[in-house]
Amino acid sequence: MTDKKTLPRLDLPEGVGLDTLAVREGLPASPYGENSEALYLTSCFVHPNAETAARRFADEEEAFVYSRFSNPSVTIMERRLAALEGTEDCIGTASGMGAILLMIMGLLKAGDHVICSRSVFGSTIKLLQGEFGKFGVETSFVSQTDVAEWKAAVRPTTKLLFAETPTNPLTEVCDIQALADIAHEAGALLAVDNCMCSPALQRPVKFGADIIMHSGTKFLDGQGRVNAGALCGPASLIRGKFFPVMRSAGISLSPFNAWVVAKGMETLSVRVLAQSARTLELAQWLEGHPGVARVYHPGLASHPQHELAMRQQSGHGGAVLSFDVKGGREQAFSVIDATRLCSIAANFGDVRSIITHPASTTHGRLTEPQRQAAGITQAMIRLGVGLEDVADLKADLARGLDALV
Repeated sequence: MTDKKTLPRLDLPEGVGLDTLAVREGLPASPYGENSEALYLTSCFVHPNAETAARRFADEEEAFVYSRFSNPSVTIMERRLAALEGTEDCIGTASGMGAILLMIMGLLKAGDHVICSRSVFGSTIKLLQGEFGKFGVETSFVSQTDVAEWKAAVRPTTKLLFAETPTNPLTEVCDIQALADIAHEAGALLAVDNCMCSPALQRPVKFGADIIMHSGTKFLDGQGRVNAGALCGPASLIRGKFFPVMRSAGISLSPFNAWVVAKGMETLSVRVLAQSARTLELAQWLEGHPGVARVYHPGLASHPQHELAMRQQSGHGGAVLSFDVKGGREQAFSVIDATRLCSIAANFGDVRSIITHPASTTHGRLTEPQRQAAGITQAMIRLGVGLEDVADLKADLARGLDALV
């Protein structure tokens, strides 16, 4: 019996660096020899005969069949991201939340238990506690930074630990290796949301994480153009657990969006390193402003998990910061409304700086007690720092902050 026929791979030199993988990994060129990846806008693919079609639909032969679950543009993005994260495989999804949905559907059943940081993105909390709670999946929410709380929350039914690091918007950093040890001792898996750093700064698999989740809408795209998500991990999970759910449920990443994200990854490290440097300079400036009560950024020496962040994040704090103004919601709104360069929106990872009031937008569906438990106050502002001149961003923020003092 012959081995299963698989899709061809690029013949790249062994051991090439991440920046090379970011611009080269994917699929071999078509017979036309294009240098930049082609965009495959097609819903289905033609087979040479009925027998071949039958084998391909039965997954006895790897080929492109139907774009709900197989498309060249999507495969290029998946292979590129898997290479950057250092995992065996990757599966793309329609959004970051779609990736979390796929992960839970692929791994869990009624009666299973999840341990999750209470500081994760608000929609993640709603999905786990509200939507999957209705189907019998239980979730315990614990401190992002207290390893003892994670360990104490483990039950015989615990199947998954889920954390994002740093968190959005407080930039709290968890000890990935410590959580991986807890998960594996309990026979569970550790999933890490790597949206805030991207593989340009952090590769959670190096610290023992099993699954890496992404919202490609953020730094992977990098220019705020499309929605996309992904799960990276071992082939046994990606192909064995998640692909069958994707094929049935259709939480699919569109070929166009996959192509945009693949092209975005080509400049990922260049952008993220430049944005991180600007963010640290802004964070240091904000710490000294009399209108600011507190600044949250892992690159600051004052950050509670600064040393851990530097170890896990390649010595960089990332390109997102948050800060509390002196006052409350009214003062925060006045600072936001005084900006003329920053975009008032609810995203980050864009080359254009985005300013957000988390309590009323990204975390607006949480109850006030849930927000307080996560440390999100009405005085908090989040800034996803882009590539504008730092002096211009300081002047833009100072316009509102100076009016508070």
